Amino acid sequence: MEKDRIRGILTQVAEGSVSVEDALVHLKTEPFEDLGYAKVDHHRALRQGAAEVIYGAGKTPAQIAGIAASLRRHGQKTVLITRLAPEAAEFVGRETDLHYDPVSRIGRVGPLPEPDGVGRIVIATGGTSDIPVAEEAAQTAEALGNEVVRLYDVGVSGVHRLLANVEVIASARVVIAVAGMEGALASIVGGLADCPVIAVPTSVGYGASFGGLAALLSMLNSCASGVSVVNIDNGFGAGYLAGMINHLEGKR
Repeated sequence: MEKDRIRGILTQVAEGSVSVEDALVHLKTEPFEDLGYAKVDHHRALRQGAAEVIYGAGKTPAQIAGIAASLRRHGQKTVLITRLAPEAAEFVGRETDLHYDPVSRIGRVGPLPEPDGVGRIVIATGGTSDIPVAEEAAQTAEALGNEVVRLYDVGVSGVHRLLANVEVIASARVVIAVAGMEGALASIVGGLADCPVIAVPTSVGYGASFGGLAALLSMLNSCASGVSVVNIDNGFGAGYLAGMINHLEGKR
C-alpha cells in the first residue's frame, strides 16, 4: 500500500537512517498505478505542486471514469477533467459525483478547494465567443485553489469597456487575456497591467484568422512587456500557469 511505503520512509527519516533529501527523492519518484490503458500518477502534486488532470479528448468514457476513480482512491480530493464530451460526462456522472459545465467542457469530481493563492486571477475576453476557452482557464484555476474574477466581452472593438475596468486589472496578480480575431486584447492589457499577462489565442474569427493562427502570431509579436502566450484555445494551460504564478510567494 502507498501509505505503508510512505510511512516506512518517514520512519527511517525519524530514526536517522535516511536523510530528508533522500526521502524527498523517493517520494518524488513514487508511485503510479498501472491500469493497462493508463499509468495514473499519484505523486504529481508532490513533484509539481498540482495533482494530475485528466485530458478527456480521445479517451473512452470508461477510461475517464477509471482514471478518476484511481485518483480518488489514492486520496485526491478534487479531480479535474478537461475537454470532456457531453456523452462521456453522462457516463462518468453515473459512476461518480460529477460536476459538468457544457460550455467549457470541464468536469470536476469532488469539491472546489478554498482559494489559497497570494492574490487573484483576472480573466478577460475579447468577446462572448471566447467564453468557452476562458471558462476552461477559469475553472482550471479555481480547481487549483485560486480566486478568479471574470471580465468578459471587453475587446478592442469597444475598448472603453476594458478601460472602465482598469481597477480590476490593477488588482490582479495575473491576468489571462483570451481573444480571437486579431488577438489585440493581450497587448492592450499588457500595457495596463503591472503583473504577468498570459495571452490565449482562440480559434474565433473569419477565414483569414486561420483558426486562431492570426491571433497567435499577433500575441507572440506583442510589444507590451510581460506578455506570455499559450497555444490556440489552450485555456487549461493558461489557468494552470496562472495558478502556479499565484502561488509563488514564499516558495523556496
